Amino acid sequence: MDSKRRDFLKIAGLTAIAGIAAPSAFNTLLKGEAIAAGGHGAAAPTGKRYGMVIDVKKFTENPGLAEQCISACHTIHNVPDFGNRKDEIKWLWIESYEHAFTTASQYKRPDALKDMPILTLCNHCDNPPCVRACPTKATFKKKDGIVGMDYHRCIGCRFCMAACPYGARSFNWRDPRGKDANGQPFIKSENPKYPARMRGVVEKCNFCTERLAIGQIPACVEVAAQTKAIVFGDINDPESEISQVLKTSFTIQRNPAIGTYPSLFYII
Repeated sequence: MDSKRRDFLKIAGLTAIAGIAAPSAFNTLLKGEAIAAGGHGAAAPTGKRYGMVIDVKKFTENPGLAEQCISACHTIHNVPDFGNRKDEIKWLWIESYEHAFTTASQYKRPDALKDMPILTLCNHCDNPPCVRACPTKATFKKKDGIVGMDYHRCIGCRFCMAACPYGARSFNWRDPRGKDANGQPFIKSENPKYPARMRGVVEKCNFCTERLAIGQIPACVEVAAQTKAIVFGDINDPESEISQVLKTSFTIQRNPAIGTYPSLFYII
């Protein structure tokens, strides 16, 4: 993107935010305050809405499967490895149960669950606070329920990161297309079919929308297909595999009380 255009968008976006001029408006951008801005519930079940069910037990029974899913996702989407936690970019990652499901969402829980590894990603909320927080519409919700990113419109203000209650967004403090001090590229094996990002933009999981467009399933789902550890599909279609799983299995979501209506479900 032309630097002058990026500068213009940045100034325009920040001016728009400043024009809100009310403390309560800023609060809607903070973690845990998503419901305050929307005032609406989940959308009516019309049209397609993609969702995902992650069976934590099956991941526990198949050691290394989560890492394989992460590797496939990050390789296909040119996710850089900056070599340190501070600059980490993550689309798919592992959290402990204690961090993924806070005491606010589960007041009492078995001690055995505390350190259980949980595969984590963007929740593609039906009521996404990140979309409302973005001043340039760089993050948006598609008709199929997927929350997408337009990297060319992103001005790096990181309001979407502050608004996301799931920590599902990462910021490129460095150029992902660059190299480390030893001359090794941050993107180990670049995929020419997916665009590499630039320094100063936010990124996250996109439910492999580019694969869905050509009839393929998300990369992580493909890796886990044999074990059925991840089920993906249209949750508005009562006959879909994911709908059948949701009908017959007890599932939980992350922070359901804040009104974001995630499209990500877990079988514990």
